[in-house]
Amino acid sequence: MAIKIDKKIVDYAVADKTEEDKKEAAASQNEGLSNIIQMHEKLKRPDMLLGSTYKVKTPLSEHALYVTINDVILNEGTEHELRRPFEIFINSKNMDHFQWIVALTRIISAVFRKGGDITFLVEELRSVFDPRGGYFKKGGKFMPSLVAEIGDVIEHHLKSIGMLNSENLDSNQKEFIAKKRQEYDDAQTSHDNENSGDFPAGAQLCNKCNTKAMIQMDGCLTCLNCGESKCG
Repeated sequence: MAIKIDKKIVDYAVADKTEEDKKEAAASQNEGLSNIIQMHEKLKRPDMLLGSTYKVKTPLSEHALYVTINDVILNEGTEHELRRPFEIFINSKNMDHFQWIVALTRIISAVFRKGGDITFLVEELRSVFDPRGGYFKKGGKFMPSLVAEIGDVIEHHLKSIGMLNSENLDSNQKEFIAKKRQEYDDAQTSHDNENSGDFPAGAQLCNKCNTKAMIQMDGCLTCLNCGESKCG
Protein backbone atom coordinates (compact mmCIF):
# COMPACT_ATOMS: atom_id res chain seq x y z
CA MET A 1 0.00 0.00 0.00
CA ALA A 2 1.52 3.29 -1.13
CA ILE A 3 1.46 6.27 1.22
CA LYS A 4 1.75 9.78 -0.20
CA ILE A 5 3.73 12.22 1.95
CA ASP A 6 2.71 15.84 1.39
CA LYS A 7 4.94 17.39 4.05
CA LYS A 8 8.66 17.93 3.88
CA ILE A 9 10.73 15.06 5.30
CA VAL A 10 13.00 16.42 8.05
CA ASP A 11 14.33 13.15 9.44
CA TYR A 12 14.08 9.39 9.08
CA ALA A 13 15.21 6.18 10.79
CA VAL A 14 15.37 2.54 9.72
CA ALA A 15 13.25 0.20 11.85
CA ASP A 16 15.47 -1.97 14.05
CA LYS A 17 14.25 -5.54 14.46
CA THR A 18 16.36 -6.04 17.60
CA GLU A 19 14.60 -3.19 19.38
CA GLU A 20 11.24 -4.79 18.71
CA ASP A 21 12.58 -8.11 20.01
CA LYS A 22 13.82 -6.41 23.19
CA LYS A 23 10.41 -4.86 23.81
CA GLU A 24 8.70 -8.20 23.29
CA ALA A 25 11.17 -9.92 25.64
CA ALA A 26 10.66 -7.23 28.31
CA ALA A 27 6.88 -7.57 28.00
CA SER A 28 7.18 -11.35 28.29
CA GLN A 29 9.42 -11.03 31.36
CA ASN A 30 7.03 -8.62 33.07
CA GLU A 31 4.18 -11.02 32.37
CA GLY A 32 6.19 -13.83 33.93
CA LEU A 33 7.02 -11.77 37.03
CA SER A 34 3.36 -10.92 37.50
CA ASN A 35 2.65 -14.63 38.00
CA ILE A 36 5.19 -14.97 40.85
CA ILE A 37 3.50 -15.43 44.22
CA GLN A 38 4.84 -13.09 46.90
CA MET A 39 4.34 -13.40 50.66
CA HIS A 40 1.40 -11.25 51.78
CA GLU A 41 -1.24 -11.24 54.51
CA LYS A 42 -4.04 -12.42 52.17
CA LEU A 43 -2.15 -15.59 51.20
CA LYS A 44 -4.30 -18.57 52.23
CA ARG A 45 -2.79 -21.11 54.58
CA PRO A 46 -2.10 -24.44 52.83
CA ASP A 47 -3.44 -27.61 54.44
CA MET A 48 0.11 -28.77 55.15
CA LEU A 49 3.16 -26.72 56.15
CA LEU A 50 6.76 -27.74 56.74
CA GLY A 51 7.94 -26.92 60.25
CA SER A 52 10.89 -27.06 62.62
CA THR A 53 10.64 -27.38 66.41
CA TYR A 54 13.37 -26.03 68.70
CA LYS A 55 13.78 -26.99 72.35
CA VAL A 56 14.71 -24.08 74.63
CA LYS A 57 15.86 -24.94 78.17
CA THR A 58 16.56 -22.00 80.45
CA PRO A 59 17.48 -21.68 84.15
CA LEU A 60 14.33 -19.58 84.59
CA SER A 61 12.08 -22.65 84.59
CA GLU A 62 12.39 -26.38 85.17
CA HIS A 63 10.21 -26.95 82.09
CA ALA A 64 11.54 -26.40 78.59
CA LEU A 65 9.95 -24.26 75.90
CA TYR A 66 9.24 -25.77 72.49
CA VAL A 67 9.25 -23.24 69.65
CA THR A 68 7.72 -24.43 66.37
CA ILE A 69 8.06 -22.35 63.19
CA ASN A 70 6.05 -23.47 60.16
CA ASP A 71 7.13 -22.42 56.66
CA VAL A 72 5.21 -22.00 53.42
CA ILE A 73 6.77 -22.87 50.04
CA LEU A 74 6.15 -20.15 47.46
CA ASN A 75 6.33 -20.85 43.70
CA GLU A 76 7.16 -24.49 44.37
CA GLY A 77 8.93 -26.28 41.56
CA THR A 78 10.01 -23.09 39.75
CA GLU A 79 13.22 -21.05 39.67
CA HIS A 80 11.49 -18.55 41.97
CA GLU A 81 10.83 -21.10 44.74
CA LEU A 82 11.16 -19.60 48.22
CA ARG A 83 10.67 -20.91 51.75
CA ARG A 84 9.22 -18.32 54.10
CA PRO A 85 8.04 -18.53 57.75
CA PHE A 86 4.26 -18.46 58.03
CA GLU A 87 3.45 -18.99 61.72
CA ILE A 88 5.04 -19.67 65.10
CA PHE A 89 3.84 -21.65 68.15
CA ILE A 90 5.40 -21.81 71.61
CA ASN A 91 4.42 -24.54 74.07
CA SER A 92 5.49 -25.42 77.61
CA LYS A 93 4.20 -27.15 80.73
CA ASN A 94 4.99 -23.95 82.60
CA MET A 95 1.87 -21.75 82.51
CA ASP A 96 3.48 -18.72 84.20
CA HIS A 97 4.11 -16.99 80.88
CA PHE A 98 1.08 -18.34 78.99
CA GLN A 99 -0.73 -15.02 78.41
CA TRP A 100 2.14 -13.00 76.95
CA ILE A 101 3.52 -15.96 75.00
CA VAL A 102 0.19 -16.43 73.20
CA ALA A 103 0.08 -12.70 72.42
CA LEU A 104 3.70 -12.76 71.20
CA THR A 105 3.15 -15.76 68.89
CA ARG A 106 0.11 -14.12 67.29
CA ILE A 107 1.95 -10.87 66.67
CA ILE A 108 5.03 -12.61 65.25
CA SER A 109 2.86 -14.82 63.02
CA ALA A 110 1.07 -11.71 61.73
CA VAL A 111 4.44 -10.12 60.87
CA PHE A 112 5.51 -13.34 59.10
CA ARG A 113 2.40 -13.31 56.92
CA LYS A 114 2.75 -9.60 56.16
CA GLY A 115 5.73 -10.39 53.93
CA GLY A 116 8.70 -8.19 53.12
CA ASP A 117 11.80 -8.01 55.30
CA ILE A 118 11.03 -9.72 58.62
CA THR A 119 14.63 -10.07 59.81
CA PHE A 120 14.22 -6.97 62.01
CA LEU A 121 12.29 -9.19 64.46
CA VAL A 122 15.54 -10.82 65.55
CA GLU A 123 17.15 -7.61 66.83
CA GLU A 124 13.89 -6.32 68.31
CA LEU A 125 13.38 -9.45 70.40
CA ARG A 126 17.05 -9.80 71.36
CA SER A 127 17.00 -6.24 72.67
CA VAL A 128 14.45 -7.10 75.38
CA PHE A 129 16.03 -7.25 78.85
CA ASP A 130 14.55 -8.95 81.91
CA PRO A 131 14.60 -6.55 84.91
CA ARG A 132 15.49 -9.53 87.12
CA GLY A 133 18.62 -10.14 85.05
CA GLY A 134 19.59 -12.49 82.25
CA TYR A 135 21.44 -15.78 82.22
CA PHE A 136 24.25 -17.64 80.46
CA LYS A 137 23.46 -20.51 78.11
CA LYS A 138 25.63 -23.58 77.77
CA GLY A 139 28.79 -22.49 76.00
CA GLY A 140 28.87 -19.07 77.67
CA LYS A 141 26.42 -17.12 75.47
CA PHE A 142 24.51 -14.49 77.44
CA MET A 143 20.73 -14.17 77.10
CA PRO A 144 19.22 -10.97 78.56
CA SER A 145 15.70 -12.44 78.72
CA LEU A 146 13.40 -15.27 77.67
CA VAL A 147 12.07 -13.07 74.85
CA ALA A 148 15.65 -12.64 73.61
CA GLU A 149 15.98 -16.43 73.61
CA ILE A 150 12.95 -16.65 71.30
CA GLY A 151 14.59 -14.05 69.05
CA ASP A 152 17.72 -16.21 68.99
CA VAL A 153 15.64 -19.21 67.85
CA ILE A 154 14.05 -17.15 65.05
CA GLU A 155 17.51 -15.99 63.94
CA HIS A 156 18.71 -19.59 63.78
CA HIS A 157 15.65 -20.57 61.74
CA LEU A 158 15.98 -17.67 59.30
CA LYS A 159 19.61 -18.65 58.70
CA SER A 160 18.60 -22.28 58.07
CA ILE A 161 16.13 -21.28 55.32
CA GLY A 162 18.46 -18.70 53.76
CA MET A 163 16.78 -15.45 54.85
CA LEU A 164 19.79 -14.45 56.95
CA ASN A 165 23.44 -14.98 56.13
CA SER A 166 25.54 -16.90 58.62
CA GLU A 167 28.50 -14.85 59.83
CA ASN A 168 31.09 -17.59 59.52
CA LEU A 169 34.70 -16.80 60.33
CA ASP A 170 37.18 -17.08 57.49
CA SER A 171 40.24 -19.34 57.70
CA ASN A 172 42.55 -16.51 58.85
CA GLN A 173 40.21 -15.55 61.69
CA LYS A 174 39.85 -19.17 62.79
CA GLU A 175 43.62 -19.61 62.74
CA PHE A 176 44.13 -16.40 64.74
CA ILE A 177 41.56 -17.42 67.38
CA ALA A 178 43.00 -20.93 67.68
CA LYS A 179 46.49 -19.48 68.15
CA LYS A 180 45.34 -17.01 70.81
CA ARG A 181 43.39 -19.67 72.66
CA GLN A 182 46.36 -22.03 72.67
CA GLU A 183 48.61 -19.27 74.01
CA TYR A 184 46.08 -18.48 76.73
CA ASP A 185 45.58 -22.13 77.69
CA ASP A 186 49.33 -22.66 77.91
CA ALA A 187 49.62 -19.72 80.30
CA GLN A 188 46.87 -20.97 82.61
CA THR A 189 47.27 -23.52 85.36
CA SER A 190 43.61 -23.73 86.33
CA HIS A 191 40.45 -23.89 84.23
CA ASP A 192 37.70 -23.87 86.82
CA ASN A 193 34.75 -21.73 85.67
CA GLU A 194 31.20 -23.06 85.81
CA ASN A 195 29.75 -20.33 83.57
CA SER A 196 32.18 -20.10 80.68
CA GLY A 197 31.71 -23.72 79.53
CA ASP A 198 33.71 -24.02 76.32
CA PHE A 199 35.91 -20.99 77.02
CA PRO A 200 38.79 -20.32 79.46
CA ALA A 201 38.37 -19.33 83.06
CA GLY A 202 38.09 -15.61 83.69
CA ALA A 203 36.79 -14.84 80.18
CA GLN A 204 34.74 -11.64 79.92
CA LEU A 205 31.48 -11.03 78.09
CA CYS A 206 31.86 -10.03 74.42
CA ASN A 207 29.55 -7.18 73.45
CA LYS A 208 29.44 -8.34 69.82
CA CYS A 209 28.37 -12.00 70.15
CA ASN A 210 27.15 -11.96 73.80
CA THR A 211 29.47 -14.85 74.69
CA LYS A 212 31.71 -15.00 77.73
CA ALA A 213 34.84 -15.50 75.66
CA MET A 214 36.87 -12.26 75.83
CA ILE A 215 40.39 -12.83 77.14
CA GLN A 216 43.36 -10.52 77.72
CA MET A 217 46.15 -11.41 75.33
CA ASP A 218 49.18 -9.25 74.43
CA GLY A 219 47.61 -6.34 76.28
CA CYS A 220 44.40 -6.54 74.20
CA LEU A 221 40.95 -8.02 74.82
CA THR A 222 40.19 -10.65 72.16
CA CYS A 223 37.05 -12.79 71.75
CA LEU A 224 37.72 -16.50 71.22
CA ASN A 225 34.22 -17.00 69.78
CA CYS A 226 33.79 -14.32 67.07
CA GLY A 227 37.28 -12.79 66.81
CA GLU A 228 36.29 -9.33 68.06
CA SER A 229 39.35 -7.40 69.25
CA LYS A 230 39.63 -4.12 71.14
CA CYS A 231 42.82 -3.44 69.21
CA GLY A 232 41.13 -3.88 65.84
